[in-house]
Amino acid sequence: MANFNSLLAYMAYIPDMASAARRHLLAANILYSEKTRIDVAGYLYGIAAECAIKAMMLDAGIRPNLENRKADPFFAHFPDLRTMLKDTLQGRKSATLRLKIENDNFFSQWDIEMRYCKSSDIKDSWVETWKEQANDIVSCIGT
Repeated sequence: MANFNSLLAYMAYIPDMASAARRHLLAANILYSEKTRIDVAGYLYGIAAECAIKAMMLDAGIRPNLENRKADPFFAHFPDLRTMLKDTLQGRKSATLRLKIENDNFFSQWDIEMRYCKSSDIKDSWVETWKEQANDIVSCIGT
């Protein structure tokens, strides 16, 4: 398994999952509150949650595996990210994250492919739920 420093060398930017989660959450909350692009806010809520999950994975001692990216949750998106993590998480440091992802409603309907869809395909009720869930999971970083 490659270590986190290998990931840093591989990427063009130095990853800071916690900072990214907070930045995307802030942008999503602004768009949501302005009611200008609820669909884009919904997409950003999912990205913020994914970054928060990956920050929590790092906190739990889980490191990326560059040799097998297809099977590595660090390189996955919803809904696959949740499925992969259910099989990976163990130990006390993972308890909060496990509790979140085992909820079948956690980011249900959200999919990375929604970035290509029509705005009308993204229901406001989904975005409202994602907003609550993203704010919750980002607040759990470091716990």
